[in-house]
Amino acid sequence: MAIVTTPTLPAAGPGTAPPARRKPARPHSPAHRGDGKLAWILISPALVGFLLFYVYPTIRGVYLSFTDFRVLSAPVWIGLDNFIQLIHDDVFWNALGVTVYFVIISVTLSIGLSIITAVILHRLTASTVLRGLIILPFLISGVVAATVWSWMLDAQLGIVNILIERLGGDNILFLTSRAWAIPSIALISVWKNLGYTSIIIFAGLQTIPPTVYEAGRIDGANEFQMFRRLTLPLLRPVLALVLVLNVIGAFQVFDIVQVATRGGPANASNVLQMYIYSKAFGQFDFGYASAMSLALFAVLIVITFLQMRLLRASESDTD
Repeated sequence: MAIVTTPTLPAAGPGTAPPARRKPARPHSPAHRGDGKLAWILISPALVGFLLFYVYPTIRGVYLSFTDFRVLSAPVWIGLDNFIQLIHDDVFWNALGVTVYFVIISVTLSIGLSIITAVILHRLTASTVLRGLIILPFLISGVVAATVWSWMLDAQLGIVNILIERLGGDNILFLTSRAWAIPSIALISVWKNLGYTSIIIFAGLQTIPPTVYEAGRIDGANEFQMFRRLTLPLLRPVLALVLVLNVIGAFQVFDIVQVATRGGPANASNVLQMYIYSKAFGQFDFGYASAMSLALFAVLIVITFLQMRLLRASESDTD
C-alpha cells in the first residue's frame, strides 16, 4: 500500500516572516473593458481646452518674458534684460507696494467679517434663503459691482456721501483721493466676495462635532472661550484654504480698479495687474509685461507655500 506524504512547511520562527499570500488575479469584467477609452473620450474636450488655454499660454508667456516682443515684430531673445529692468523700475515697485496694501486691507476685512457672518449663520439661523441672499453679491460681475459702487460713492451725487452729510459729516472723496482710493476699492472687493468666503467657513463649522461644544460647556467655558479655543483651532484647514484663496484673488484684482479709479489718482491705486495691463495693451510691450507676470507668479507661489506651512493647513486639532 503506497503512502503519500505531503511536504510540511517549516514553522515560522520569531524572526521569520510568514509567506506572502498571493491574491488571485481578478479577470476584467467584459462590461468595464472599454471604460478606459470611454473615459479618455469624455475628458478629451476639457483636456484640449486646458492644454490650449492654460498650458500653452503659460509656456508662451515664460518664453516671451525673456524676449523683446512688440506684437508687430518677431520676438527677439534678450535673456534677463527684462528682469534687470524690472529691478530698477520704480513704477513696478510702487505698483507692488499698492497691491500689498490692498491685499492686507482686503484679506483682513474679508476673513474677519466672513468668520463673524458664518458663526451667526451657524448659531442663529438655518434658513437656506438667507444663505442664498448672502452669496448673491459673489455672483455679480466685478465690472457691475464696481460701476454701481462708483455711483454710490460719488463725491457729489453718491448716496453714501448724502447720508454722511445728513449725519453732519463732510463729503469724502472715496475714489478720487490718494488716502481713500485703495481702502474704498478694498471695501468693494470685500462686499463682493464676503458671501462666498462665509459659505466656505460655514461649511467648515458644520463639520465640528456638537459634542465638542457640549464638553466645553460642561467645563464652564463661555461662548467667547469656546470660539477662541475650540472653533478657531478646529477650523484651521478651512481658514488656511480661505486665506490662500483670498490672497491669490486680491493679488489678481483688476476689474474693480479698472472701472472705479483706472489706477488713479496719481498711481495711488495702480495695482500690479493694472500696470501689467497698461504695459501689454497700452504700450504693446508684451515681453516686459510677461516678465512682470512671471514675477507675480513667483511671488504668489512663495506666499502660498509659506501660508500652508505656517498654518499647517493639512492638520486640525481633531487629528
